[in-house]
Amino acid sequence: MDVGKSYREAAVRGASPVELVVRLYEQAIEDLRQALKGLEQNDVELRSNKMNHAILVLGYLQSQIEFQNGGKVAKDLEKFYNALRENLVHAQITGSKPLLLQQITDLLTVREAWIQVHRAESGTSASPAVPEETSSEAAQQHVDWKG
Repeated sequence: MDVGKSYREAAVRGASPVELVVRLYEQAIEDLRQALKGLEQNDVELRSNKMNHAILVLGYLQSQIEFQNGGKVAKDLEKFYNALRENLVHAQITGSKPLLLQQITDLLTVREAWIQVHRAESGTSASPAVPEETSSEAAQQHVDWKG
């Protein structure tokens, strides 16, 4: 029995929709951190597998956008996911560490916004810790996705 897997499954079953979105962002961020590790170690298989999984997670998030009720936020998220996916493919092809770091930074930023939504909905200040493993080099590679 995998205790960690059982714990994660139980946590997901009790999570609100916004908490699930935050968890998906965390998964994509972790995937990209592992892809970065693969890039740094010249491990093409690790980098490719993790980048591909992150892109799948982003595709799932994008497929759940409610355009009927989401207004400008839904459109902005659509643009964000499209730009992110395009940048990840470009980072994969070029092996660009700064571009990959920037995508992690962008995901952390949007993840924080979802945490704020969760706080507002639940009326609490509790949230998971936000890791800050980004670089100033990545900040210079920011790609504007706003509409």
